[in-house]
This record gives sequence, C-alpha cells and structure tokens, in this order.
Amino acid sequence: MAAKPPAGDPVQDAPEVAAPQHSAAGLPAIGHTLRIAQQQMGVRRTALTLLKVNQKNGFDCPGCAWPEGDKRHKAEFCENGAKAVAEEATLRRVTPDFFAAHPVADLATRSGYWLGQQGRLTQPMYLPEGAASYEPVTWERAFDIIAEELTSLASPDEAVFYTSGRTSNEAAFLYQLFAREFGTNNLPDCSNMCHESSGSALTETLGVGKGSVLLDDLHQADLIIVAGQNPGTNHPRMLSALERAKAGGAKIISINPLPEAGLERFKNPQTPRGLVGGGTALTDLFLQIRLGGDQALFRALNRLILETAETTPGADAGAVDEEFIREHTHGFEEFAAAARAADWDETLRATGLERAEIDRALAMVLASQRTIVCWAMGLTQHKHSVPTIREVVNFLLLRGNVGRPGAGVCPVRGHSNVQGDRTMGIFERPAPAFLDALEREFGFAPPREHGFDVVRAIRALRDGQAKVFFAMGGNFVSASPDTEVTEAAMRRARLTVHVSTKLNRSHVVTGARALILPTLGRTERDLQGGGEQFITVEDSMGMVHASRGSLAPASPGLISEPAIVARLARRVLGAESRTPWEEFEKDYGTIRDRIAAVIPGFDDFNARVARPGGFALPHAPRDSRSFPTATGKANFTAAPVEYPRVPEGRLLLQTLRSHDQYNTTIYGLDDRYRGIKNGRRVVLVNPDDARELGLADGSYTDLVSEWTDGSERRAPGFRVVHYPTARGCAASYYPETNVLVPLDSTADTSNTPASKSVVVRLEQAHPA
Repeated sequence: MAAKPPAGDPVQDAPEVAAPQHSAAGLPAIGHTLRIAQQQMGVRRTALTLLKVNQKNGFDCPGCAWPEGDKRHKAEFCENGAKAVAEEATLRRVTPDFFAAHPVADLATRSGYWLGQQGRLTQPMYLPEGAASYEPVTWERAFDIIAEELTSLASPDEAVFYTSGRTSNEAAFLYQLFAREFGTNNLPDCSNMCHESSGSALTETLGVGKGSVLLDDLHQADLIIVAGQNPGTNHPRMLSALERAKAGGAKIISINPLPEAGLERFKNPQTPRGLVGGGTALTDLFLQIRLGGDQALFRALNRLILETAETTPGADAGAVDEEFIREHTHGFEEFAAAARAADWDETLRATGLERAEIDRALAMVLASQRTIVCWAMGLTQHKHSVPTIREVVNFLLLRGNVGRPGAGVCPVRGHSNVQGDRTMGIFERPAPAFLDALEREFGFAPPREHGFDVVRAIRALRDGQAKVFFAMGGNFVSASPDTEVTEAAMRRARLTVHVSTKLNRSHVVTGARALILPTLGRTERDLQGGGEQFITVEDSMGMVHASRGSLAPASPGLISEPAIVARLARRVLGAESRTPWEEFEKDYGTIRDRIAAVIPGFDDFNARVARPGGFALPHAPRDSRSFPTATGKANFTAAPVEYPRVPEGRLLLQTLRSHDQYNTTIYGLDDRYRGIKNGRRVVLVNPDDARELGLADGSYTDLVSEWTDGSERRAPGFRVVHYPTARGCAASYYPETNVLVPLDSTADTSNTPASKSVVVRLEQAHPA
C-alpha cells in the first residue's frame, strides 16, 4: 500500500540551498520518479500504470502536451509526467469523513501542496450557504443545485464556464456546446493565461494560431532556437528530441534570463550514455537575455540579416529568401524599414547582451537552411508579448523558414490537451464559421457576442456581473493573477462548481454555495452504456490520438467529464433541447461523429483515430505554404520595439515553476536542478544586484511590486538566493507570487497576465 498523506502542513519558509546543477535527468531522475510513484501507488500499481503512459494502446500523460514519435520507448514518460500519473493513480482517498474532520476554514489555512497530497476525491460534496463544512450529496441533487442557479439568472451571460487544459476533446466539445445552447460565450480557459499571445500573433501573421512544425521537423533542423522556455522541468521529453537533433548535426541557441540545467546537458535515462556517461551537451550558444528583451534581440537579428543580404549579394542560397518573400508574404517593405532602423544602444540596453554575442547568433542563423524557434511563457507573458512573437515570425519569414521541412514556429504548449480544447471551440471569441457550423449541425442559434476571457471573468465576478462559476478541471484561484482580488471575486458568486480529481485551493475559496464534482482520470477505465469508452487529445504539434485508461476508478461514485456535461445539459436545458445528450453519454463515438461534422480536419474521425498513433490535423502554412490571413499571404509586421524600463534600485521579476511542480500542482518542495530543497518562498537574485541592494544570501525580504498607477502589491517572507540570473532580473515561484500581478497588468491584444515582467523592490524582512 502507498504511504499515508502528510498529516500536518510542512513548514515552507526555511529552504535549504545548494549550488545549481548543470545537467538534467540521469539516474537521480529515475530514483526520484520511482520513489514518488511508489509512495502514491505502491510497487505493483506503479509498474502497471507507468508502462501504459503515452503508449499507443495506453493513456495520454495528464502532464504536458509534448508529442510522441511513431516508435516509442517502453518507458515513454518523464519524471514530472510520472509524478502527475502517480497523483492521479494514487491509493490515497478523500472521503466524506475527511471533510467532516476538516471544515473549510481549516482547509483554507493549508498549502496547495498539502491539499493535493490528500488523494482522490470520491463522491460529490456540497457546501450549503452558511455551512462550515462540505457534506456529501447525490449526483442528482448536485445537478439540481446547478440547474436552480443557472435557470434563475437574469441572463445566461451571468454564468462563467472555465476549462482546464486536461479536458478531453469529447468533453470540451460537449462543454462548449452546452454553454452555447444555454446562451453564452463565456468560455475562458487556461490558454488565456499562457499561449493566448502566441495564438493572437500567429493568427494575424500566418493565419493559423498553432505551431507549424511536427516532431520530425525538430529531428531535421539545422538550428533550433529555444527562447523563454525551460524544457528540463516543463517539457522534459523535449530534451530527447533536442538530443536527437544534435546527433543529426543541429545547433541549439538558448535564450533565457536563467541558465537551465536541462538545456546545458541532458543525461537521457533511456540510454547507457545518459545513465553512466556524460550525457549530451545541448546548448551551443547561451544568450542570457534580460527579461522582456526578446523582441529587441530578434529585431536586431533581422536588421543584420538584411544588411548581410545587401552587402553580400549572390551568397549561397542568400541571407534572405527573396522568392519566398515575393510569392508568399505581405508587408515586407514596411517591416524592412523598421528593422533597418533598429538602434544598437537600445538593443544592448533592452537585451543586456554584448554585440559579439548577437554576432555569434547571426553566424549560426546564416549557416542554417532549416531553423525552428521554440518558445513558451518567457515570451508570452509580457505586455509586449504579441509584437515579440510577431517579430519571431518576421525572423523566420525572412529566410523562408515556414512551410519547409525542419523549419517553422513551435510554441510549446503546457497542459496535455490545452490546444485540443481550443480546437474544440473552447474560446470566448469564436469564429463566425464555427458558430455557423454548430447552428447547421444542432439546429439552434449560438450567441454571437464575445464572452469573458479569464481576466474579464474575474472582473465580472468582482463587479457582480457574473454569479455562477463552473470549472471543468484546473485550479482557477491559484492560476489567476492578483490573488486577493481573484479570491474576493470568487466569494461574491452565488455558486461555484469544480469538476476535479483532487483537492486544490479553488475548493476552499467558494461562492455562497459550492460543489465539488469528482471525475474519472486519464488512468481509469471509462464504462458507459455503450461499453468501454476512450477519449482523444491533441498534442502541442496538432497530432490527435486516443487515450484509454486501464485502472479501476478510484471510487464507484465517479462520473466521467463527458457524462457530467451530458447529464447537466439534460437537467438544465430540458426537453426543449434537440441535442442527443443521453446518446453522447452512452457512446463517445457519437460525439466524435458530430465533431467531424463541425470542425475542419476531423473528417472520418472515428476511423482515423482508431489507427495507432492517431493523425495530424491540417496546417495550411506547413502543408502547402498557403496562409489564411486577411491578405491571403504571410504577414510581415513592423511594431515599435518595446521592453520593460526598471527604475534604479528595483528588479524585474519573473514568476516560474519549480521542478517539483506542474502549473499550480505542487508535487514536492524541492527544485533539484536549481539547488533549492524543502521550500518555495525564495527569490533568485544575481549576486551583484543583491550586493548593491544590501541583500545577503540567506536573508529574508518582502517582494513589493510597483505599478504605473501608483499601486503596490506585497508578498512577504522570501529567502534571498544568490543565483546566476541576468543582471537586473529576479525570479520566484508561482502561485505564491501571483499576488504581485494586478488584474489589469496584461499583454496588449491577448489580455494574458504579464507575469514575466513585474517591477519589484525588495524590502528587508525576517522569516515568519
């Protein structure tokens, strides 16, 4: 049997600190994986479960969205994926007795780590208005409570339907269908907080808001640029792809304020060289950029490429792909004028780099015929994120690196089906063509007015414009910015509902009434009236494949996500709905038939997904160098260069994950690669900056964010860690630092919280 969960909440304000590591994975990763898995699942269950992760006849990892190749290792999972599986397949259980022993006021004092460690939820729980504790409730009563609140609203737009990126394609399609038949486009999702900036920029420039590369493209690339991303912690299986690319002769440039162990050297635990040898050095050039300086860097590279083309005409293949630009792009002259005007003093100030470093990068770019740029939150969570990503697209278009094997844009998605949820229609601003298709297929008129994204949903709850909050997975309270404002907004709701597998902070920050609806996980068998079911997901590169759980459900009281949506829809919409909700619940194949009828690229969905490995969705820029933009071509853009200005005596803070963390799920209190143990309230500061500010290593400080409107936010009691980050920059973990990010501090266009560029002062403090 697995060990019992922790009885008390561990102290988290006295971390131990050692030197950061310079390689990732290897034997320590295997040891840590097995220890965590056995603690949660026991030895036999660990073996049975982990051997099914990411296999063609198994289940999709509930962690990240990194794709699998056609040929797969028997252990096709990483350390953090194993942690995610272990917490879902755990033998620990949260029963009604647990809630009777722990009133909400008590649970609200516990850390997110402690809550998650308690185990799987087993039956619906209800918090009546004015009650101190959750109490068990039947599914029928739970749906009645939700229906009572929804049908009493003055407008369907007073309801908010949030979605996490772990929701399956089938559940997501039904969820948006229900919300729209109910009458609202209030469908915020976790994309609003992560890659919304990518989608905005790519849709405008290329016509498709997704990456243009497949896994094989990485293996064929000459140059891979990894910007604002830490794959060693956030997408560990990506390191295997980078290792294979290196073996094929690729060069890698890493652009990041922090040196990250996984990008320095990878010790592949699936190879002898990785287990007992030195592993593979991945990064050929590390550009330690200042936070928010990426747009200036790519603008400077674009200037240098243009200058090279002008001074060395007739060079092999040319510095600029003139034929591609002439045939497939729009706006080149305006872009080129802006690029030629790039100012070197401003570039060096914005990036913190030396000119010689940028010249080295240029030489690698010019030597490459096939270049891929990968990025994640380090590029997407700034005020100027959308123009930054548009500048990345400019950089690739300039040398024809879109629609060519081994080249393209690669925004690396986080949660396992966050991209699939958006494909299925989880979007507050749906395209008219999508709504037209829904209307033709289901015979009702979907609402056309745009709904709330995450930030606007919080404002609506805060201002009393929204009264019911329903979350399909996730941990909304901990994932959102401006913690105090978000929590106060949630408490103003009439009803909050969370479909979940485990406890989290959002379950204890409730409306007047609250429900927790426990659901099946990816690892579990899903038996419905039509027999054993499977679900599908879309990975970060647009591959759609099946996922089948094999474990017995954690409790007989669990209902699958598609079944929850179908039953809720029947209860709320009643006999007037012509949608066959009961049929959908019994047989998910019928859902896929309707997806095929509504969403382009899913023709013959059931037959195609039955093939091992699934299928790739169409991507016009990649497949045919065609661009469904307003101009009919790929669009160059010419935005002014922006970067954060930091007053003297202040630092620019980025929020980030520890290695024992996935999004808001805390698996443990260590950040092994960065040398942090048994604690999370730390702030990583360059030693030179720390000395100038009078902050000794090991001292304690309050983090105080400062904003142009004169407001401040405070996060108290963080241990200072002298760390080799870029000068003028600092880093600390979220969700502890979400309190520092105001609700209105967002990226232009995408409205994504600007969590990677927070101006802070550090005030001396003492540990609590």
